[in-house]
Amino acid sequence: MSDTALIAIDWGTTTARAWRFDSAGQLLGSRKAPLGIKQVRDGRFDLALAQLLGDWNARTAPMIACGMIGSRQGWLEAPYVDCPASLAALADRVVRTRVERLTIVPGIATIDAAGVPDVMRGEETQLLGAVDPGEHGMLAVLPGTHSKWARVDHGRVVDFTTFMTGELYAVLLEHSMLGRLAAGDPDAIAQDAFSRGAARGLAAGELSHDIFGARTLVLAGMLSPDDVADWLSGLLIGREIRAAREWARRAGADPGAVRIIGDGPLPARYELALADAGIVAETAGPDAAAHGLWRIALHAGLVTAALQPS
Repeated sequence: MSDTALIAIDWGTTTARAWRFDSAGQLLGSRKAPLGIKQVRDGRFDLALAQLLGDWNARTAPMIACGMIGSRQGWLEAPYVDCPASLAALADRVVRTRVERLTIVPGIATIDAAGVPDVMRGEETQLLGAVDPGEHGMLAVLPGTHSKWARVDHGRVVDFTTFMTGELYAVLLEHSMLGRLAAGDPDAIAQDAFSRGAARGLAAGELSHDIFGARTLVLAGMLSPDDVADWLSGLLIGREIRAAREWARRAGADPGAVRIIGDGPLPARYELALADAGIVAETAGPDAAAHGLWRIALHAGLVTAALQPS
């Protein structure tokens, strides 16, 4: 592993993932472990890092990390960069830990139309890895516990907005009467039920009222208990898309096409709901955070690339 030029880490709340790059910006390997900041005991992030990297830790390559590791609950707080946030601005504001080789990327912040602040950590790096610096007027969604919608223009995150869709879905299934109704395989998707829920979500309505439909449709025999979770997922994602589309329109952005950035099964659900909304969706390539970290490391002078990736 002597050809390792950079170790990049996406260090979140529950999971940490690391990648190795060579000097040409090519991925050499990756590792993933349940070592998010919630799992770190007594602030021993150094031990968690050593566990994540294993034999990589013996190398002399610089390391760069993004995500919740840079929050107040993380290793070292990296203050937010205000929108519009450029690649150069993020690179200029990285912070270095007492572990000499580790640098942490800041998150970014914005203020919505009502004057309420919004923040992200980690997603900004994914955006910079999944959207080419030359692209203009890109609208992107990053599905997750707290889904982010962002406008990116020529390598700058112009603005973004957050929806607690994933967390709300989990709370409803785990801590409400709807969870007692739900049955079936949580990892499979009943596409018809999901699309029915998405149609409800994409239409006008009051969310707290519409959620109750997951119960009444079952009582009326119009929805199977096996389909409750997928109907509810469709409802929440559909309502998120409806709100995000209006947010983009108010900003003068084109909501007719969206890039989905993420991995796992969730992006497929967004792709279905976006299609139901008449929005053209494309899915970004894998390892967006890794490529974003590489670009930030280059601008921060942590590495010198033999050949920068396109």
